[in-house]
Amino acid sequence: MSKGGQSVNNVVLIGKKPVMNYVLACLTFFNSGAKKVVVKARGRAISRAVDTVELLRRVFLRDVNVQNISIGTEEVERAEGQRTSVSTIEITLVRS
Repeated sequence: MSKGGQSVNNVVLIGKKPVMNYVLACLTFFNSGAKKVVVKARGRAISRAVDTVELLRRVFLRDVNVQNISIGTEEVERAEGQRTSVSTIEITLVRS
């Protein structure tokens, strides 16, 4: 993903781990000098992504704002061979 000629390497992929693990990953990016972090999730992990962003904004870094939220759908092939649709979300955070 590139925007304005810069590529965004600061991506946190949300999975099944506890929310605090992802909050810590975002904090690490911001504390190492990143101005922008993208939080990505699919399916059931979307609620965990939203929890991560809200916890980060309200408790840890009050100067972080949501720049953009993108939602979409991906087609995924299951182990049985069937294709199914999975919802996705990308939340772009910017530190002011």
